[in-house]
Amino acid sequence: MKLTGVELRRVEMPLVAPFRTSFGTETTRDILLVRVVTDDAEGWGECVAMSGPLYSSEYADAAADVMRRFLVPALTAAPLAGAHAVAGVLAPFKGHRMAKAALETAVLDAELRAEGRSFGRELGAVHDRVPCGVSVGIMSSVPELLDAVGGYLAEGYLRIKLKIEPGWDVEPVRAVRERYGDDVLLQVDANTAYTLGDARHLARLDDFGLLLIEQPLDEEDVLGHVDLARQIRTPVCLDESITSARDAAAAIRLGACQVVNIKPGRVGGYLEARRIHDVCVAHGVPVWCGGMLETGLGRAANLALAALPGFTLPGDTSASGRYYAADVTEPFVLDDGHLDVPSGPGLGVVPLPERLTEITQTTEWLAG
Repeated sequence: MKLTGVELRRVEMPLVAPFRTSFGTETTRDILLVRVVTDDAEGWGECVAMSGPLYSSEYADAAADVMRRFLVPALTAAPLAGAHAVAGVLAPFKGHRMAKAALETAVLDAELRAEGRSFGRELGAVHDRVPCGVSVGIMSSVPELLDAVGGYLAEGYLRIKLKIEPGWDVEPVRAVRERYGDDVLLQVDANTAYTLGDARHLARLDDFGLLLIEQPLDEEDVLGHVDLARQIRTPVCLDESITSARDAAAAIRLGACQVVNIKPGRVGGYLEARRIHDVCVAHGVPVWCGGMLETGLGRAANLALAALPGFTLPGDTSASGRYYAADVTEPFVLDDGHLDVPSGPGLGVVPLPERLTEITQTTEWLAG
């Protein structure tokens, strides 16, 4: 496989409603899309880095810069045996996993399109459709939260995830449980907002029968999660702390988590995500697929990943309409709480040309 060139495309997509977490509020997604052209096909990848270094140290401008100056020149200079070789070529450049993931995804998409194979088949999917959950941001009031949750349950979502932070945790969770009952699959996500000193307070969440509490402590505080897991009954799930299969194996061995959230962009791509899945399956640890407010391109790949056998909990693979009034691809529409896994070659979806033009801010062609 020889790369002819790579296109970096910045697009801007307004969210249907503000999305607030413990680290900030988003109203518009500034997204870096990557199109790889090879001698046989073209493929798409989506960089999930945010506009600022808030969720992680990566951000969209830096991702574009490292691709432009280092990653793309390395890829275009090297004859590739296939997408599985991308990580090795890019390994000398430290970090920048989200940028690397976008490039590897685009190369894999092009390779699979040329060969007529789907992402799901390549990754080892065993399901044609996957159950879907929804992530609910921090709201201005509990009544507003209850209305939002009720709307998502009415749409058919099978699991509710509530974003929490100090001052917005026990009471909102209690209110959702009391209003909608114990049968609702419910979990919370702190995005590193707490410290081990909050363990006694977080233990108050044990009364609500949560599936898990996601990333309560700082991403580098793995041992703190070990201690926290011993002090609360709610299963601890790691997100930001897991950046590789090696990280996952170490966290599981230490007892830092009982569940793992796999976000392909965070770990360097879908091939590493599959390795994390395999490690967790080998240790009997359930996994689920997290989301980063992806467009239909990233959503298609996430659905393929979530169709692997170890993904036993509904993920954040929500329908397109959860975040965008108009997606960059044909929209993914919820059906009885599930989304279909695309079965066409590669990602199985492509950008809609008119929509892509409408949302594009800049394009840059990097020749091979």
